[in-house]
Amino acid sequence: MAGKLAVNPTRMELLKLRRKLAVAVRGHKLLKDKLEGLTREFRGVAELYRRSRREVDDELPGVLKLFVLAQAASSSRIVEDALEGCRRSLEVEPGQKRIMGVAVPALNVTMGEPEGLYSLVLTPPELDGAIERLRGFLPKLVAMAQLEETVRLLCIEIERTRRRVNALEHTFIPRMTETIRFITGKLDEMERSNTTRLMKIKAARLAQEPEGL
Repeated sequence: MAGKLAVNPTRMELLKLRRKLAVAVRGHKLLKDKLEGLTREFRGVAELYRRSRREVDDELPGVLKLFVLAQAASSSRIVEDALEGCRRSLEVEPGQKRIMGVAVPALNVTMGEPEGLYSLVLTPPELDGAIERLRGFLPKLVAMAQLEETVRLLCIEIERTRRRVNALEHTFIPRMTETIRFITGKLDEMERSNTTRLMKIKAARLAQEPEGL
């Protein structure tokens, strides 16, 4: 149970607390709306990540198998030399986008031109398929990593926002409400006490005045 704040029961403090309470209530609503929006966006991104992860996990063994077949049909040295001869750069340009105010990665992936060629006579045909599959697979792998990081960042922001919502809802707002109730009660009590005292003073003065005046 939230207790009251340690403040003096004055009208000035009461006005301050009422203003703070109004701000806290508005902030609580905005944070709850943000939390709902973040949760909704998270579900969508998490579903995309699950699909991407499933696709990568399903495709990776096939890509590796083609390289194993290529090595089995020739030799590891020939395959390695061929890969070294036709290697190309994978450029990942970092960027950002915002989801409900959260900065998440937005990567732009491009593949450079091959630096050379390999001999079609010395290499097995399985290598052609392996290289082609790998070229199509790498951008999918980067996209999956991007989604995974987005999920992680959204999780962090959801947890942070949930803590703030709970703090306002279960601690800050109840304590201010209880303090306002306490100060209001004290001020009412003081007002009644002052009214009673003034009535007694007035009655005493009237009793002292000569009759007939």
